[in-house]
Amino acid sequence: MTDMLVRLYDLPPAEPLLQRLAAEGVVCRRPEAYERAAVLAFVRAHFPRWEDELTVSLSRSPATCYVAARDGAVLGFACYHATRPNFFGPTGVHEAERGRGIGTALLLCSLRAMAAEGYAYAVIGSVGPADFYARAVGAVPIPGSDPGIYGSRLRPPAS
Repeated sequence: MTDMLVRLYDLPPAEPLLQRLAAEGVVCRRPEAYERAAVLAFVRAHFPRWEDELTVSLSRSPATCYVAARDGAVLGFACYHATRPNFFGPTGVHEAERGRGIGTALLLCSLRAMAAEGYAYAVIGSVGPADFYARAVGAVPIPGSDPGIYGSRLRPPAS
């Protein structure tokens, strides 16, 4: 899967979407250190391949990830600076919550945090839903980036 590039100086506003989600009881924010176990449990249950990268994001202060939650239950997450500096991802939203704007909100929160750090561009690593990223933030494919840094990935031993 290819990587994509996004201009951080030309992002759509996040506030209207965040306000709409908040009216529906969904809050997007950085998790606190004392919430690490809850976020990791969500990822283990729904996106186990991304636990390592989430662990990196949660080990930083402030965390380089955002979560979406309703009534204390994690609905989704998005990481940045996890795989490499200036990389966005991984990210995931609970299957039952998809299509409501949660993934877009988490993406925008993360990319805006990267822009606030001074980055002009970000890499979205090993993209699955390329059309989503193109629509949401104008991301474009990076030629020759498949498999990119993920090509020599280590695998756990067979059981």
